[in-house]
Amino acid sequence: MTAGHIQVAQHDGVQVIRLLGDVRLNLCTAFDKYIRQVVSKGNFDNVTIDLSDAEGVDSTSLGQLAKISILSREKFSITPTIFSPDPSITRILMSMGFDMVFHIVEEPLQDASEFREWADDTIDEDEAREQIISAHKALMDLNDSNRNTFSELVETLECSRQA
Repeated sequence: MTAGHIQVAQHDGVQVIRLLGDVRLNLCTAFDKYIRQVVSKGNFDNVTIDLSDAEGVDSTSLGQLAKISILSREKFSITPTIFSPDPSITRILMSMGFDMVFHIVEEPLQDASEFREWADDTIDEDEAREQIISAHKALMDLNDSNRNTFSELVETLECSRQA
């Protein structure tokens, strides 16, 4: 699998977030920074997530995506769209309840936007743990199945930060 990375663009008022390769925990700091700096400001009409070139997405990254949808819906009354042509990734999205908080399109995004790499070189263990907890809590808020799946992980991580 190819190492994951995040590219971003803004095109005709739409924030486009492209996840490429194997998107894992190591990108949580960069992802959270993007949510805080760009998505929370709301200078856009909609948000699109492009998973066309994603090879895999872990639960922390899924939680970050859920946070984007929750924030977009609560603050701006926007329901983001996910382009997910890979049936295995789409199946994961559906099992996590993403169809309740995203428009899911099961085909590649056709977009000519000029993307730029979004990276954050700093990884602080305590900050990463907080982002992992927050991401998984966002997943837990989507449905009872997610709550059952991730509650033990969140509890363990919360206990480890107090140690």
